[in-house]
Amino acid sequence: MRLLIYVVSSMIGEPSLGVAGVTNVVTGGRGLSLADAKQMAFERNWDLLAAKSGLDAATAQLIVAKEFPNPSLAWSTARIGTHDSSTPMGNGIYSRNYDTIVQVNQLIEIGGKRHARQMAGRAGVAGAKARFLDAKRTLDQGVTKAYVAALLAGENARVFHESSGFLHHEADIAQARLRAGDLSDSDEKQIEIGAEQYELQARAADATAVQARVAVEILLGEGEPNGQWTPTDSLDQLVANQGIVETNSVGVRPDIAAAAQDLRGSQAQLKLQKAERIPDPTFSIGIEHNPPGGGTGIGPDVNTVIAGVSFPLPLWNFNGGNIKAAQTTVDQSQIALDKARAQAVADIANAQVSYREASERWNMYREVTGPKSGKIRESLEFAYRKGGTSLVDFLEAERTDNDVRLATAQAMADTASTAADLLAAETTSTERELTSVK
Repeated sequence: MRLLIYVVSSMIGEPSLGVAGVTNVVTGGRGLSLADAKQMAFERNWDLLAAKSGLDAATAQLIVAKEFPNPSLAWSTARIGTHDSSTPMGNGIYSRNYDTIVQVNQLIEIGGKRHARQMAGRAGVAGAKARFLDAKRTLDQGVTKAYVAALLAGENARVFHESSGFLHHEADIAQARLRAGDLSDSDEKQIEIGAEQYELQARAADATAVQARVAVEILLGEGEPNGQWTPTDSLDQLVANQGIVETNSVGVRPDIAAAAQDLRGSQAQLKLQKAERIPDPTFSIGIEHNPPGGGTGIGPDVNTVIAGVSFPLPLWNFNGGNIKAAQTTVDQSQIALDKARAQAVADIANAQVSYREASERWNMYREVTGPKSGKIRESLEFAYRKGGTSLVDFLEAERTDNDVRLATAQAMADTASTAADLLAAETTSTERELTSVK
């Protein structure tokens, strides 16, 4: 089965600059493309770096699970300080009538504990890899949406600046007509007020655009974000370059894979806790050195080999509490996996609906509403200059056209943003990708 989705092609394009070039793009206040922003985010984003460190921690836990318990060395010497400690062999440490035992103890895990612990460790590593890929998936989505938001804020500022400039130009014409007696003073002031309102809205839009660019820099891991960069892509380019991307239906979404590995790890922990009911033996081997004649000083010294085994007696503690807690974790992990699967289906359904609506809305504004609004504004502007319509009608047409242009930009941004949502919702990873993460 093949899943076909509409996305913005530049969202998955290869970066055009190297790492050093991308770093200078932002800090130097120059242009930044969406592809360059993604590369920079993949290398410097704090959340992605944290996910990578989580993989390192899981790998360390697997190393611990594979290690054998160290043996212990015991040394004990008895009868120290007794009178006449020396023997006919001499008064050296080895020749005295001390009773010395040297012993090595080794714990041996039985009942499958070691295997269960390693299975839990491997599941932890696999889950960390899946979380890293999921963090990368959501970061790709987040950078795209933030970049689109910055483009939208910049487009809104441009529209307000154009409207302000247009009405300022009309205000200059109105002053000339006022001096000639062709226009009333109230009409001239209404045009000036309209120009001033658009100018104030343009300043607010400029501030919003800076904030939007700062939000992008945060995702890029910029240490001192200031928003002093310029997008090199445009909303027109992102939406116009729509293509069809084929997703890998044989894979699994990384967040689902992570939840599945959590379930696998919790099941291994449950097996481990059940195995803990079986006592682990500790084997001992050693040598006991006795002085000559067992301390009588008569005859040679006696060295005895000692071997033994010990283990705890499971009389009072059957590890019931830990088994119950592990079973609860398994149940919770199963619920989390079921929820992740349902959430993935919901994400796809919501993204498809949102993308379809935004795309249709953008096409409507682009092909019908936008051209119609522009023609009406031009007609009323011409009629007003010729005295064929009122100032109220002219200003209303200008406001309507301004709103339509803003709505068109919003529709373009929504189309690009929902395309990123749809791509993220249907992005899967193969088994090879999940195991190749390092």
